Amino acid sequence: MHSTTSTTAHVTRDYLPTLARLLMCSLFIWDGVLQLRDPAGTVDYFTSVHIPSPQITMWVSIAVHLLGGIGILLGFMTRWAAALLVLLCLGTAFGIHLPAGDTENMMHFYKNLVMAGGFLYVIAFGAGAFAFDGRAASA
Repeated sequence: MHSTTSTTAHVTRDYLPTLARLLMCSLFIWDGVLQLRDPAGTVDYFTSVHIPSPQITMWVSIAVHLLGGIGILLGFMTRWAAALLVLLCLGTAFGIHLPAGDTENMMHFYKNLVMAGGFLYVIAFGAGAFAFDGRAASA
């Protein structure tokens, strides 16, 4: 029985963080690609929600989404990538989606809080076994 428990713990420790990273990064990589494919639309949206300097902020947003998302995906500088995405999620939640009274907007507010919470777990517990971070530590 000990070996079954040990194997289950090993699989959980190795594979679940990798699956979690894959799921968590997908939204950010996809959004970064969408913003990159339509910079004018991104600037228009940023303008509509009163984001300052939308022509500059758009490029910052693309970089944060893509670099943070790819860092999480690869498990490269994972805690830093997660910290970057925590800031993005909290900034988006409180800066864009906080106005109460709009049910859809509040859903996005809480979605961003949940994602920030997930990234806090990544900061606390690391990338897991299948990550560039783990390779550097074992080398």
